[in-house]
Amino acid sequence: MRLLLTASVVALSFAATAHAEEGMWTYDNFPIARANQTLGTHIDQAWLDRVRLSSVKFGGCSAGLVSDAGLVMTNNHCVATCVANLSTQAVNYAETGFTPRTREEELKCPGGTAEILTDISDVTERVRAAGEGLTGQAFNRARDAEIGRIEQEACGDATDKRCQVVTLYRGGQFKLYTYKKYSDVRLAFAPEDRAATFGGDLDNFSFPRFAIDAAFIRLYENGAPAETPTHFTWNASRPVENTPVFVTGSPGATQRLLTQDQLFTVRDVVLPMDQLIASELRGRLIRFSEESEENAFIAMDPIVGLENTYKRGLGRMRALTDPGFMRMKAEQEADFRARAEAGVGAENPWTALTAIQPIARELYPAYALLEGRTGIGTTPVAGGSQLFLWARTLVRGAQERAKPSAERLPEFGDARLSGVQSGLFAEEPTYPELEQLELEWWLSKTREWLTADDARVRTLLGRESPEQLSARLVEGTKLADPAVRRALWEGGLAAIEASDDPMIQYLLSIQEPTRAIRADWETRVQAPTDQAAERLAAARFAAYGDTVYPDATGTLRLTYGLIEGSDVPGQRWGAFTTFGGLWDRATGAAPFDVAPKLLAARDRIDADTVLNMAVSSDTIGGSSGSPVVNEAGEILGANFDSTVLTQRNAYGYDRNTNRSVIVTTGAVTVALRDVYGMDGLVRELGVR
Repeated sequence: MRLLLTASVVALSFAATAHAEEGMWTYDNFPIARANQTLGTHIDQAWLDRVRLSSVKFGGCSAGLVSDAGLVMTNNHCVATCVANLSTQAVNYAETGFTPRTREEELKCPGGTAEILTDISDVTERVRAAGEGLTGQAFNRARDAEIGRIEQEACGDATDKRCQVVTLYRGGQFKLYTYKKYSDVRLAFAPEDRAATFGGDLDNFSFPRFAIDAAFIRLYENGAPAETPTHFTWNASRPVENTPVFVTGSPGATQRLLTQDQLFTVRDVVLPMDQLIASELRGRLIRFSEESEENAFIAMDPIVGLENTYKRGLGRMRALTDPGFMRMKAEQEADFRARAEAGVGAENPWTALTAIQPIARELYPAYALLEGRTGIGTTPVAGGSQLFLWARTLVRGAQERAKPSAERLPEFGDARLSGVQSGLFAEEPTYPELEQLELEWWLSKTREWLTADDARVRTLLGRESPEQLSARLVEGTKLADPAVRRALWEGGLAAIEASDDPMIQYLLSIQEPTRAIRADWETRVQAPTDQAAERLAAARFAAYGDTVYPDATGTLRLTYGLIEGSDVPGQRWGAFTTFGGLWDRATGAAPFDVAPKLLAARDRIDADTVLNMAVSSDTIGGSSGSPVVNEAGEILGANFDSTVLTQRNAYGYDRNTNRSVIVTTGAVTVALRDVYGMDGLVRELGVR
């Protein structure tokens, strides 16, 4: 927010009042001149275009093209679900690594999709006009319908591209993003999990780090590797401290443009609930994993995800309870209001947003537990039960597809159905024991938070206990079979209503309370918040011009900084770690036990090779896998983490504490060549 200066004084005063590296910038409003002046670089629009077309969105992660045959580097934790889906307890690629020697041995990631941003166009006026004069849910529905029409007009029935209208500046702008879409994504390399997660939860969100958190996927078209002439050049040279670098990726979500009162709701209601939820579910999963080797295999991926969620929330709680940080946020808002409030008229957006907060606080627990679509929390609906989520998609999809596209819930508009089907038909394994645990936990937590006397809880449970109901639903459902899911989807509402599958029947039975809380939230919280936020965005543009960057929204952004260490209390260290440091840190006992194949290659590895490095760039969750590139467009590594102090980045940037953690291309080259024998990939990367 320290970027918020009037356009007329930016050139003279920016260096003295704002942090140089601040901002997750969109590619159509990247401050080229400012970046070049700050870093001493000479990038231009052609450079931006090449970097954009080399950047890949893979699920909830980021990635980068590194060859002309569709080869993409990302993080190992970004392919963890793919690895888990391809593994069995007998052949566990998380333990052994996945090391295909030929492209023919590369395996398709079930449900995996990857996208490259090809075009951005402004549709702000069209979206705004659709909601003109409306309020409440009518406002939401009108805008959602117009967004659906825009996406359908742009993409039609194409299966090789995706169109998405992106909300920027919390309603200040609407942009149509068009992506080249790849639905055939294959795993090309993953190291042993212990190589990528060395240090485990103890080292997570920290530095120094000693992890090879990197993996490769390959994009395929028509059964063959995709032709990708635009890609990053691999540079495995030793990185140099204070080198300027750029980080390109799709950061998940920030909340820097929220008002103070909105942040208080996050601090007092959202984060405490999310932290309790995550820690309790993590505890149940750990207990489950300790019961047998099979359970440990099943629960490995969910536990890692929950540990990340919990630590991320912990860092954010610390930010919002830090008097100094909140004082900074208050000063920024006071400056903004002083500049803008006189011109906002009778419909003061700050006043409107303040009035909404008691309603949001009241509705959040029910909406988060029953729908999980608030955009400000992380509570997993049904504990993350995949069978439940498939059933919800089938039931709601059938109900919504019976309506004209413009009248549906936005996620089931015509333009988005191909993505829904891709996830629904994927051949992903499910584990009944895990499904029951997650579903049972969700039912018990919902009863606890909403109370046993809540009518919605009575609808959810009837006269059964969470244990009885979850067992009955999981034991009786056939939705683990993708052929069953496909038949129900293609059969439409008639097939859904005629189904005797208990999970389908259960979802049909709870539509009234779950849809009702969604409608209540959209009418009383989302719509008035969006309308006030739009007025706030207009005031911000009037006060500060185009020097403002938008909150992150899971869409492609570019940030920049330097390769450098840190010297603040709680994180004082240099810019690099080495393989020698890995050997020194290793104890032989988890989580500081070195992966077997990596340990076996110790004598072949130069101990001075840089393993990980720290960068002063502006990143957040979703930036995992983001390519780190230099002025020449060469890739130097991939972002895989940040420090715990950086988690306050969700609400505001602090150059002193923000550090992204990067696995270097030099370390990845060593792993491919000297540890896992991936000579074909090494040649493809152009390493001599």
